[in-house]
Amino acid sequence: MGQPINPAEGAQQRDAPLGWADLLAGYPPGHKAHVPDLAQPSPVSRGEWYLATPDLELHCDAETCKGTRLFACCDPPDDWLEPGKMSEAFLDYKCKNCGEGRKVFAVLAELDPSPPSGAAIKLGEHPPFGDPLPPGVNHLVGPDRELFLQGRRAEQQTFGIGAFAYYRQVVESQKDRLFDRIVAAAKRAGVQGATLRDLEAAKVNFQFNKGMEEFKQLIPDSLLIDGHNPLALLHKALSQGLHNKSDSECLQLAMTIRSVLCEMARRISHVLKENAEVKQALSYLMGGHQTPPITKGRQRPQ
Repeated sequence: MGQPINPAEGAQQRDAPLGWADLLAGYPPGHKAHVPDLAQPSPVSRGEWYLATPDLELHCDAETCKGTRLFACCDPPDDWLEPGKMSEAFLDYKCKNCGEGRKVFAVLAELDPSPPSGAAIKLGEHPPFGDPLPPGVNHLVGPDRELFLQGRRAEQQTFGIGAFAYYRQVVESQKDRLFDRIVAAAKRAGVQGATLRDLEAAKVNFQFNKGMEEFKQLIPDSLLIDGHNPLALLHKALSQGLHNKSDSECLQLAMTIRSVLCEMARRISHVLKENAEVKQALSYLMGGHQTPPITKGRQRPQ
């Protein structure tokens, strides 16, 4: 399946042709496109065309999956499409791996005079569009989780100014929490002595508007993003502001903020989990336990 385009580009490419499966699985609601494979011929009636229901690669939230799986339409539309007439439909999909994960799409479709191509609009879907939040994001944004999700919804709808405003509010109101999580991960990563004291002291005078690079040498390499201080990356995006920026430019900045926050959460969670597992293993070895520690999340995938 093809990769979805950058949402910032999507606002200017609403009518770009793409596959039907790509539109359903890879683009947020509100996106419209001319689809070359919109319909499939009826297996019994000559000349009748029905809305195509291709298998889709989607995230499955079921406990037995928790990852990308193949979904199949379990209730194909009964009504056939008339060329030149807009038709509405619900497409109900189910995970082929566990049979529990579900996804429902609401669409509008208009068949061309020469099938199987046609125009389509993705009106909505449930569960909402977008990959699940990476582990640790909830801990990172804390009580502002709902604001973060509002920013994510705005981003998915290509509302750049709104998305940027939501993400900026989250980062600015939770900067102490971000710093605390970095300090906790630094401790687990083995940072100690004067470096750790400097890092803890830096929180008191920490501001996003100055002195970002001076913290880089205090942050463990495992928390750097491509060698960059994540706080400096957030500062660079936040310092752009909303003034004199187009909605598309704000959307790109919002995507940058969200990406950095999610990658920070992933790296911090990895450091904390990794060291917790090491501590558990050492406790087992040194304590003479009769049964070995069980590491969660390492089970064989279904």
